[in-house]
Amino acid sequence: MAKKSVKEFVVFGLGRFGESVATTLADRGCQVMAVDSNSEKVKDIADSVTYAVTCDITDADALSSLGIGNFDGAVVAIGGDIEASVLITIMAKELGIPYVLAKARNELHAKILRKVGADMVVFPEKETGIRIANNLMDGNFFDAIELSSTFSIVEIVTPADWVGKSLIELNLRAKRKINVIGLRRNGKVNINPDAAEPLKEEDVLVMIGKNEELNKLREMS
Repeated sequence: MAKKSVKEFVVFGLGRFGESVATTLADRGCQVMAVDSNSEKVKDIADSVTYAVTCDITDADALSSLGIGNFDGAVVAIGGDIEASVLITIMAKELGIPYVLAKARNELHAKILRKVGADMVVFPEKETGIRIANNLMDGNFFDAIELSSTFSIVEIVTPADWVGKSLIELNLRAKRKINVIGLRRNGKVNINPDAAEPLKEEDVLVMIGKNEELNKLREMS
């Protein structure tokens, strides 16, 4: 049988984590079905994924009707409703999905998910917190924190064109709708940098804004 050229994934639960996974997979060229019982969340993501479906995710018959048996993977992004996440994990495996990643609320939840067949269990909030704490201890602050599918906080080395200019001169908020919330210089982080002080070549800026604009700046640095 010919190997599929495009991978297919189904994402259950469109909270911050689920939405981010679904849109990122779609951006990477995958076929993505996004599923949630909240019609507003489904409507919001509809233009960003292949299929967006409103479904009672606690209903086994409704899940079966989605026709997801041939998908390459499933992401169970429901941490708050333990019963629903366990049911969906079981159903995904029974329907033949080879790889199921599930979000857990706590260690007991994770243990149950593994018992019923989850191939990988993640704690997004905990893992983000650990990464940030470790980077802070190393004096690195953080590389990036995704706030949503469209906004992030990132570290960017000062682009060459900005060296010698102040934040006032650059006027990033007006020109790019980006806010500088910190500056790292000589290993020290200043969360209230002097906007009139010229930037130096070794400065690292901590900025918050739309991913599209932040990615453009990363290419410049």
